Amino acid sequence: MLPRKTTAGLLAAAVAGGALSGGAIAAIADGGTSTTTVRTGSPIAASNTGTGATDAAAVYERAAPGVVEITADGSSRGPFGGSSGSTGTGFVVDADGLIVTNEHVVDGAQKLTVRLKDGTRLDARLVREDPSSDLALLKVDPGSRDLRVLPLGDDDSLQVGDAVFAIGNPLGLDGTLTTGVVSALDRSITSPNGFTLAGAIQTDAALNPGNSGGPLLDASGRVVGVNAQVYGGGESASGQQTGGTGLGFAIPASAVKRFLDAAEDGANVRHAYLGVGITDAADGAGIGSVAPDGPAAKAGLREGDVVTKIDGKAIDSGDDLAAAVASHRPNEKLTLTVQRDGSTQEITVTLGTQPDRSTS
Repeated sequence: MLPRKTTAGLLAAAVAGGALSGGAIAAIADGGTSTTTVRTGSPIAASNTGTGATDAAAVYERAAPGVVEITADGSSRGPFGGSSGSTGTGFVVDADGLIVTNEHVVDGAQKLTVRLKDGTRLDARLVREDPSSDLALLKVDPGSRDLRVLPLGDDDSLQVGDAVFAIGNPLGLDGTLTTGVVSALDRSITSPNGFTLAGAIQTDAALNPGNSGGPLLDASGRVVGVNAQVYGGGESASGQQTGGTGLGFAIPASAVKRFLDAAEDGANVRHAYLGVGITDAADGAGIGSVAPDGPAAKAGLREGDVVTKIDGKAIDSGDDLAAAVASHRPNEKLTLTVQRDGSTQEITVTLGTQPDRSTS
C-alpha cells in the first residue's frame, strides 16, 4: 500500500482544520524525528477510566524486569535529523537474550547497548529488522543472568475500553509506568519505509520520546502491542494550536508474532503489496494514486476508483482496505468490487511483495 503524503516536525504537524484524520504523528524514540501519517475512522473519545492501582502495581511487578532501555549510538534517528543517536525501549522475548524493539530506534546504529532493570549494561547486536512492521530483534549475551521473558498476548481479543499499561523510558526516566485504555482498534499508521501498517492499537496511556519499542500490556501482563508513535498535534489552518494528548499507537502483538516466526526461520517477513494510495470514500476505500507497474496498475485499477468489496466482503474505509491486503500474502489473488464512473465492476488482482521502500 502507499501512504498519504504528509510532512511534520518533531512531535508536531500542521493539521487542516484541526482534525486528526490525515494529521501527523511522530516516532517516539528519544531524539527521533521520523514522522508519519495516521488515518482514522469515525473519531471516538478516549477514556481515562483504567483500572485500580493494585492491578497496575501487579502488572508492573510482573513485567518491569523484562523491559530494557536501548541506546543506539550513531543512529540515523538522532535529534533533528542528526546522527548522534537514539534512546528507546525494548522487552525480552527469549531467556537466551532476544529482545524486541522498534526498527526506528535502531535504524543505522553503529553500536547498540541494552540496560537491564538492575542497571547492568550489555552490548547488543541486531539480528533482524523489518521497517514495514517497524520491528527489530536484538540479541544480548545474558551470561548467568535469568532474564524475565514477557509473553505475547492476543490482540485479536482486545476491546475498546480494555485497560492497558505501558512501561518504558520516556525522556530517559527509566522504568516508567503509564496506564490507560484501548481507545480504538485497527488504526492505519505509516511504517518507517513509507508503507501502511494496518491494525495498530490506539491508546490514551501516556507515551513520550523514549517509549518507542516498549511493551503495551494487558491486565494479565501480556504484551499486546509495541508502543511506536504518538500524534503530536500542531497548528490548525486557522492558526490555533491543536492538542495531541492521549493519542498513542502500538504495533499489534500479532505482527510481532509473524516477525518472530520469520526470524526463527532465518527469513524476513514478506508483506503483501497492492500498490495504491488510499483515502476514505463515502461508499468504501478511494484509490488516490496507483504505483506504476504495481499489482493494481497491472490489474487495471485506476486513480479515482472506489473499492467497495474484497472477495465479497464489504470495505467501508481506507483502513478496511489496508487491513484486508495486510491479512493476505504475496502472490494471492483478490477480487475487488470497484465503482468507476457510475458503474460497478470486478477486478482480480494478484498481490505482489512490498519493495524495500515506498516510492510515495
